[in-house]
Amino acid sequence: MAFISSEQSSSLANPLDLLEELVDANEWPFDRPTKAELVIEIAGRWSDYRLFFAWQEEMSAIYLSCRMDMRVPAAKRMGVAELLLAVNEKLWLGHFDLCSDESVPIFRHTLLLRGSSGISAEQLEDLVDIAASECERFYPAFQFLLWGGHSPKDALSAALLDTAGEA
Repeated sequence: MAFISSEQSSSLANPLDLLEELVDANEWPFDRPTKAELVIEIAGRWSDYRLFFAWQEEMSAIYLSCRMDMRVPAAKRMGVAELLLAVNEKLWLGHFDLCSDESVPIFRHTLLLRGSSGISAEQLEDLVDIAASECERFYPAFQFLLWGGHSPKDALSAALLDTAGEA
């Protein structure tokens, strides 16, 4: 692969420092285990979500995962795998998978920043918003499959059912 040369390659500032300011402004509980990691807890409509951010300076990449608060029993893993395939077809950014260590659905996305002057507060807000929104959007599908006894196809259809008006 050929690389485009630039006069000086400057390392980007750690975007997690800016993200921490956003977290403080929203008064979300968080932990900063290392300079390269940040964990945020946010409340959603269906569940609480744990967002994990990692800054990989060598790659100029910020990684995000958003973990749903639900466990997938071993007997339901094949159904969840089928549901994940269908859910991922509906996404523009990121993807869902099943965290093998904890057997929980997780949304993941990595943003490459190489060649940019850094990341803006708006981009970080968008990352948090997209992760939380997609988890909120598809949480009911996982619920319908795991506890409602629906097939993956029916669970997704029921979760994405458009409603008219408000009750």
